[in-house]
Amino acid sequence: MKIIKKEIESMDIKMFIWVMLCYGLTNIVVFGMIFENFREFFNKWGDSTIFFNFIGTFIYKIITCPMCFGLYVGIFFSVTTISPTHVYLGIPIWISWFFDGIFSSGIVWIINSIVEFFEENRINKEK
Repeated sequence: MKIIKKEIESMDIKMFIWVMLCYGLTNIVVFGMIFENFREFFNKWGDSTIFFNFIGTFIYKIITCPMCFGLYVGIFFSVTTISPTHVYLGIPIWISWFFDGIFSSGIVWIINSIVEFFEENRINKEK
């Protein structure tokens, strides 16, 4: 019984780490200054008259939207690390990657919404 309890606690920690990795990577790529030139490159490519400029526009829209990029981050981490929906729900591994992307997108959106709420409603100490 102790072994099962430790496995469940271990999975809870892994799940928490997985969610934080998804949010962290999404936050860095979408808002981080380190990726500013990367985002600007795709923005300029999308605004140009170069053939295939729709690809630049598409990628730019993905990497500037936390919910959109969170989907791909969730799929990436699901394929490379652990698949929460496969482990917890027993969904076949190939299908679970898609559901993990959806789950990651939702979690990233929720966390980002909470952060933005507190950023917009913080008390201004300077009067």
